[in-house]
Amino acid sequence: MGLLQIASGVDKLFSSHQSGASTLSHLAFSTGRVAVVTGAASGIGLAACKKFAELGMKIWMTDVTSDALQAAADELRVQTDVLAIGVDVAELEQLNDFADQVFGHFGEVAVLMNNAATRNPAGCWQGYADWQKTMDVNMWGVINGVQAFTQRMIEQSQSSVIVNTGSKQGITNPPNNPPCNVAKAAVKSYTELLQHELRNTADCQVSAHLLVPGWTTTGSAEHKLGAWLPGRVIDMMIAAISNGDFYIICPDDETTPDMDKQRILWGAQDITENRPPLSRWHPDFKQVFEAQTPK
Repeated sequence: MGLLQIASGVDKLFSSHQSGASTLSHLAFSTGRVAVVTGAASGIGLAACKKFAELGMKIWMTDVTSDALQAAADELRVQTDVLAIGVDVAELEQLNDFADQVFGHFGEVAVLMNNAATRNPAGCWQGYADWQKTMDVNMWGVINGVQAFTQRMIEQSQSSVIVNTGSKQGITNPPNNPPCNVAKAAVKSYTELLQHELRNTADCQVSAHLLVPGWTTTGSAEHKLGAWLPGRVIDMMIAAISNGDFYIICPDDETTPDMDKQRILWGAQDITENRPPLSRWHPDFKQVFEAQTPK
């Protein structure tokens, strides 16, 4: 593929859901349907649950922080039917049991949002336990969620979606947090392959989507100028899915879509131009990258 083709593809990636929200919502987000969200006690997961509650959906939330999870569930119960249970997404058996409970109680799942994540910085040859924990939650948590729910979502024969939360770190691969980069890069590849298999499965009405937030205020972090609040990410997610988008790459108030395009293209061109890996941070190329970056 030539550089012009790569650039054209990246432009298409950003053009559809950046141009405005769809006037029609995806059928998965209909009143009375069921959403399952992991990592739901705070941040993007909680914002998703709040939006789903506004839409009149039924919600089953899960997280490993039980007190925060129950407090979040109590807040939402004034709006809709909400159930909450602690699950370690790194354990497939726990997720299989969880799926049994969800389908047994609600009978269907319209939205599966594999969102749970952890941050455990480590070096490439240091911090093995941190590597294991990050991969267990950030990568295996997504795979386990898909394994536990997907077949039954296909069999229910209703329009449904699986959303896996990725990261720009899994696309542009910035230095300083290798475990998160590797896990989120795996989530990107896995979700692409998942969507390919789903669209090639006969009579399948389930689609997969990759949510890629920008700088977002999550957890107990202080909100800073330039970051998005999680609700903005979820609004963009629903609009993009309703528009049929697979890649949902969110900007923020410091990083524009044009900046994201340039960073993604530059990383791809490290390969096509035979530059050193991560040349964006390489002393021989850093200034060239910065000179080409939109302001």
